Amino acid sequence: MTEANTSEPTVQELFDLTGKVAFISGASGFLGSSFSRALAEAGASVIVSSRDAERAKRVAAELPSPGGAAHHGVEMDHMDNVSLHRGFEAAVEAAGPIDVLINNGHDPLGEDLTTVTQEQFGRQLGNAAGYFELARLVRDRAVEREAPASIIIVGSMYGVVGSYPDAYEGVHPASPVAYHALKGGVIHMTRHLAVYWAKDRVRVNCLSPGPFPSEKPPREMISRLCEKSPMGRMGSPHELKGALVFFASDASSYVTGQNLLVDGGWTAW
Repeated sequence: MTEANTSEPTVQELFDLTGKVAFISGASGFLGSSFSRALAEAGASVIVSSRDAERAKRVAAELPSPGGAAHHGVEMDHMDNVSLHRGFEAAVEAAGPIDVLINNGHDPLGEDLTTVTQEQFGRQLGNAAGYFELARLVRDRAVEREAPASIIIVGSMYGVVGSYPDAYEGVHPASPVAYHALKGGVIHMTRHLAVYWAKDRVRVNCLSPGPFPSEKPPREMISRLCEKSPMGRMGSPHELKGALVFFASDASSYVTGQNLLVDGGWTAW
């Protein structure tokens, strides 16, 4: 019998976020709520950001803390440069240096390709600028303290493939063209930042959900979308938790510049 390799971390150790500080935007939304809980359940100290300071604090207070980690809420609008920098500094002041960033906040746009204006299209792409600025702030601080960091940008299957017109026709506006442009852009931005920051031990990856609709869209549209999925169903928010913790933790220590699609096989057709 050979001796166990004591230098090899266990699976439990690889996925453990105890002692890490994770900063997440859009933490109280449909998917963001599960993201926030996943980080907290894995042991991280979670900093929740919202344009509403009280909402951020309320969400943070409701997060689990299995190892006693403290959670915090800060006010931040990633679409506004002044608010973004103020929120970032408040996060660092509250919890210390940030080890993990989840760019999940999203300023939505409901206009489709028949009605969207040039100004609205441009504003939608502004989400990417906010993601980049937050990522650069985390990277620069990590380099200053000679520490690694993990940056996760939330993309979409619609950054990889077009939508099916017949899934929306007659029941819902088409999937917004500006949203597709945004998500395709952040997926490629992920690759670009990853290759430049790899030498700094700052990993950048993209998590792209497939069909994870809330209760708001028409049921007829949801039924049509189910027909397009190999699994024949929509995703539930908790089904993204494992992928998020994988990217946030040392379980993905040799992974950077990747786009992980959690889509029930949608893009495999």
